[in-house]
Amino acid sequence: MKARIPKIDYSQVRPHWAPNREFAHNVNASSTIPVFVEPWLIKVMNKAKAALPAGETRLHAVIDIFIAQEAQHYRQHAGFNRRIREAYPEIVEHERRIEREYQEMLDHRSLKYCLAYSEGFEALGSLGAVMWFDKYRPYLEGADYEAVALWKWHMAEEYEHREVCFQLFRALYARSLWGRFWNGWLYRCYGFVRTVRHLGAYTNRVAQALIDADRRSMTPEEVERSRASVKQFQAHMRSTAGAEILKVFSPFYNPARRPEPRGMAAYLERFEKGGDMGRAAA
Repeated sequence: MKARIPKIDYSQVRPHWAPNREFAHNVNASSTIPVFVEPWLIKVMNKAKAALPAGETRLHAVIDIFIAQEAQHYRQHAGFNRRIREAYPEIVEHERRIEREYQEMLDHRSLKYCLAYSEGFEALGSLGAVMWFDKYRPYLEGADYEAVALWKWHMAEEYEHREVCFQLFRALYARSLWGRFWNGWLYRCYGFVRTVRHLGAYTNRVAQALIDADRRSMTPEEVERSRASVKQFQAHMRSTAGAEILKVFSPFYNPARRPEPRGMAAYLERFEKGGDMGRAAA
């Protein structure tokens, strides 16, 4: 685990950065999330760190690295998103809404709830590493390097810190046998469901807004192809991500046991050695 600072030039980012526009827009919608969730997540982690016993020295140390990584994630996505927003200003209202929702969550929800939500988000992050390094390969052929580099770097670091929120939640709320059952399993699963429903609904709204904007200038035949592309991607997600999501609901789930995605370590090594880290890693 370490914080990296990518040097990716976002000035030439195209909203249609992948040959499959509907896939690109689904990813573009997801890219708007880190700018709001990760500053919120850092605040939650600082609160949780303050409540963590001083004797948990290793966990205190990895939380600091976790925060440093997340701080870079939202800054890098902000640069990418700026280009998307210039072409599709209709996403601004959705961004403002989710920003308000995170502030309300921080103001009115318990630390336990926020940390369970955070662990759910991190579970999705480690799953994202599997998707980007393995399952998305057909969609990345011919894709622009800026978007691919941004997401592969981000998801690789999500994999690296995949167990921090999990271990922190257990340390604060699941020390006893009963706590492991009630909080460490049932409440953790509740937090995961809340995260999936919240972010899934948000991503769908933003992706649909982007796709609808494109369809306004399409012929009827192009619209039908666009709809077919959306259905194909949704089917791909159900067949590839569905089984991985179900694993999170196991009472024996532990993100530390998730296998490292194929090619991730070699990719990060190339990424770190490149002068232009985005272009070198593409």
